Order: sequence, then C-alpha cells, then structure tokens
Amino acid sequence: MSNTQQTTDLARRAYRVAPTDSTPFYPRLLGRHGAVASNSYLSVNAAVDVLKAGGNAFDAAVAATLVEGLVNPQMHTIGGECPILLRLAGESRVIAVNGNTAAPGAAMPEAFTRRGLKDVPAEGILAAGVPAAFSALMTVLTRWGTMTFRDVSAHARELAAKGFPLSDGLHHQHKYGLVPLREKFAAEWPGSAKLYLRNGTVPAVGDPIANPALARMYDYLASAGDPLAAFYKGDVAAEIAKWSRERDGLLTREDLARFETRVEAPVSLRFGEFELFKCGFWSQGPAELQALALMWQRGIQSMQPGSADHCHLLIEAMKLAFADREQYYGDPTLAWVPADVLLSEGYAKERAALIDMRHSNLDMRPGDARRNAALLPDDEKFTPKEWGPGTVHVDVVDAKGNIASFTPSGGWLMSAEVMEPLGFPLSVRMMTFYLGPAHHPNVVAPFKRPRTTLTPALAFKGGKPWMAFGTMGGDNQGQWLLQYFAYRAAFGMDMRQAIEAPRLSTEHFPGFFAPHRGAPNRVRIEPRFGTKVLDELRRRGHELDIAPDWTEGFVSAAEIDEARGLLEAGCDPRGPKSECFPAFAYCW
Repeated sequence: MSNTQQTTDLARRAYRVAPTDSTPFYPRLLGRHGAVASNSYLSVNAAVDVLKAGGNAFDAAVAATLVEGLVNPQMHTIGGECPILLRLAGESRVIAVNGNTAAPGAAMPEAFTRRGLKDVPAEGILAAGVPAAFSALMTVLTRWGTMTFRDVSAHARELAAKGFPLSDGLHHQHKYGLVPLREKFAAEWPGSAKLYLRNGTVPAVGDPIANPALARMYDYLASAGDPLAAFYKGDVAAEIAKWSRERDGLLTREDLARFETRVEAPVSLRFGEFELFKCGFWSQGPAELQALALMWQRGIQSMQPGSADHCHLLIEAMKLAFADREQYYGDPTLAWVPADVLLSEGYAKERAALIDMRHSNLDMRPGDARRNAALLPDDEKFTPKEWGPGTVHVDVVDAKGNIASFTPSGGWLMSAEVMEPLGFPLSVRMMTFYLGPAHHPNVVAPFKRPRTTLTPALAFKGGKPWMAFGTMGGDNQGQWLLQYFAYRAAFGMDMRQAIEAPRLSTEHFPGFFAPHRGAPNRVRIEPRFGTKVLDELRRRGHELDIAPDWTEGFVSAAEIDEARGLLEAGCDPRGPKSECFPAFAYCW
C-alpha cells in the first residue's frame, strides 16, 4: 500500500487533515448584543447579566471590575487604581478617566529620607496613596451609566458574602498567589492570614473564599445616598485613616476627603487608517504611541510578522520610546512634560534614524524633547544608579456602541496587609515615585499623581470606533499592547490571531517600581518565534531570556463593526496557561 493511499484511508474518518499550527485555540466569539472580556469568568458573568438586565457597557464594566477586585485580589482590589478609556455611543470622541492615586499631603522626599529610606518602599503603609479605583468607577457610573451602585455591585456583594471558588491563579500564581505568600501572611500580616488562610494553610483550589468584611462595606455603600461620599468622607475613610495612623503612615482622612477623579482628553496618534487612544503622560500609554511611530517610520508594514527584522525593530523602538518615558513622563499638572514634541512626526523621524537594523544598541538614549533633537546630552539624563506587579483588565462593548476599556490594578495581596475591618489592602503605587533629584518629573510631592504602568487602550479604524483592549503586566503592559496593535494594524491579523501570536518584552530601561532597576539589552521572548529568529537576534547583539511559551502578555479585547452591527470578544490563553487567572470572554 502506498503512503498516499494509506494517508487517504486513515483520513476517511478525520475531521481535519490540514495542519493546525497556525490556527487559534479559541473560537471567534461574535454577536450583536454585547461583548465582554476580562480576567475571570465570574466578572464576565456579572457584566453579561448587567447588560441583559438593560444596563449599558459602562454599568457592565463597573460590575465586572468590582468582581475582579474580589476574585483576583492577587492582581487588584478596590484599594487600588483604575485608569479608564470610554467611547460614548454615537460620538467620535474618546474620554479618559484618570483613575490614578494621589500622594498624601505629607508625602515629600524628606518624609522618607528622615526615616532612613532611599526610595519609597515597595510595600507597606508608607507607599499608600488614596485608593482611587472606587472614585473612578463611581465617576463613570454616575456620569455615563444607567444603574445604581446597588444594581452593579450585586454580583460582587453576593460573591463576597457567600464565597467564590478559589482559582489556580489566586492559589499558586508565581510570586502573587496565596501559596508563595503564605509564610509572609502567617508571620507578618494577621489581617491577610485571617481572610485567606485556614489554620495557617492555603485552602485547596475550588474551596470557597468569602470576604465578609468587603461584603459589609459594599452593603454599606449600596445603602448610602451618596456612595462616593460614604467611601471618601464616611465610615470607610475613617477606617482607612485609622489604619494609616496606627502604622505611622502618611495617608490621612483629609487626603481622602479632598480626592477627586479627573476626567481628561486622551492622547492619540494615527497610523494610516488607524488611530490609537491612550491615557496621558501620567501613564506609560504615550510610550506605546512613540514606539509605534518609530516602527511606522521604519516601514514595519513591509516586514514579515515574527521575522528577525520585525523583532529587532520592535525591540530597538521600545528602547528609545521607553527611555523617553523615564526621562519625561509624570503628572502634567505638577511637572513639565513636552507632550507635543514627544508625539510629533518630526521628532519620531529624528529618533527613528537612530535605529541600526544590524546591531542592538546597549545605551539608554532619551531624546532631547526640549530642543526637538534626536539625543539628549548625557549629563541631562535621568538614569538611575542601579540601571545596569499585578493588574487585570475589563473590556465591554454594547449593542448601541458604547465602549469601555478599564485597567484596574493595585491594592494587591503581596504588597500590603488586608485591613481586617474592610477586607482589602491599600495600594502601594507611590513606590513608583522618586525621592530625587528635585527636578525629576516623577519626584514625590504632596497630592501628586505617580506615573503608572496602567494603560487601557481604545482604537478607531477609518474614523469609526473599532476596539478596546488591555492587559496586566507592569512595565510590560505597554510593550505587549503595542505588539497586539501592530499585529492587527500593520499585519492585518484578526483578533484571535493577534492575541495568540508570539510576543516578547525588553527590560532595557529602568522599571517603574522601586528600586527602578533595568537589565540593559535583555529581551524576554517566547520560543514560538522560532530558532532561526532567535539565533539571528543573538547575532545582532540581543541578550535573550527564553521564556516558557504562552507567558508573554495577557491581552483581552472587545470590538465593534458598526456598519455590520457585529461585535466580537476575545481573551488570551496565556491567562490559564500561565496559571495567572481564568481569563474569559463572551459575546452574544
């Protein structure tokens, strides 16, 4: 029997004989009523129920975020932050909600140095600013939602009171899960131990985890005439201020009472028919725009996706863009940020010419945005002397065309003790601040917003709303998101293909988090790019750290085709493959 005949005989009962190497894991999730994607099936369920009950995308995104903060507390709790991008149905504008924390009034460099500190601590009460997430959620709900806080918090309140099944990620996620944190909880943080341990041990996957204190707090807020005031000026604020005072923290009740969420215009750039919107220069979002502008200048559209040229250009463009992030980004209300120059075509053209397509560059090379030149003199660079954490994301699109892109983060379990009366820890986002030099754009100051890695994304295509997307990942968030966008806008991939395509990240620049270390020239890369590509990148001088496959990025997305009345949602198989969280998407 010939090989051809044998193959034909064997294939008679097959349902596919073509290779599946390039086909995605997940089906296309298409519908006309709603599209939701997030980092837990339980938060997706909450959002879908809200939409089916008549709520809009903003109601649904708030409901999902409240659940995320309960079931993925290793990544985010209500003690953290939540930057947001929105598109209102029928409108061509995008709105940015600055869901970032603010430093306490007493937060000056001297408050830390006189305690013998060289940086804002990476954990504990001295790194705590005002919890910003609840204010951001309520700002969206009251301005553009249609439901009450009682309505949208119903799922979170029920799950907190009755319990939810412990997931793989919360149980044993690398660094962040309960298993790696057990000893710290037992020895140092009794509030965290009481909530998450059972007689000093971690519950099994699937065991119910209830949070009675959080349920009581949400019930209190749901019954309040003004939930926002109840949180920042009522009993919740009193408990937070007491917790801070008893531990020598800087955060006071006055800091909580004066806090407000800012509603702002986003920043954006066009790439052919595509326009990408990001939060302002208090986030790392504009660095994604800068990197993409450099790649477009060097003709990424003509390259083969996943090729050595594509990867090399990506890495070198990110090095340049994120060097500018280190040099210039900060709270634009309290620091001068040369925004117009950084996002200008002329500046991108000057900077793109610095990229050598044959060799990796080992230096930190911020541009001279003050003088609109390609390179900043060495004596003006903010390069930390050492140069040498968790998030989730929620996307919702409704049938009317409202689009929500939420990136909740902070208040995670590894960096602060759970406040027993409230059921959540405070964020330590202030650790991204510097203590000097005094003219650094991100030096700590009273009421200043620290620059943050959190970077939701929203894009238009042909002048029409197209998609919301985002990921967790700290300093890697922006890198993974710009790769997803480039896979779609430069290479024409669909949502599933772009989510599942191989990714990489560079550690070349200083990190946002104290002690702000970087690893010059290091690239963490998934092996699915292939041996030939990896060998060629090494030949060009890159130091490669070969990551386990399916570990670089956790993108979720929801999109709309208004002309066809079609919605789509998608999530990243890397979430469950990496045992970080049970990512899920749903469309109907």
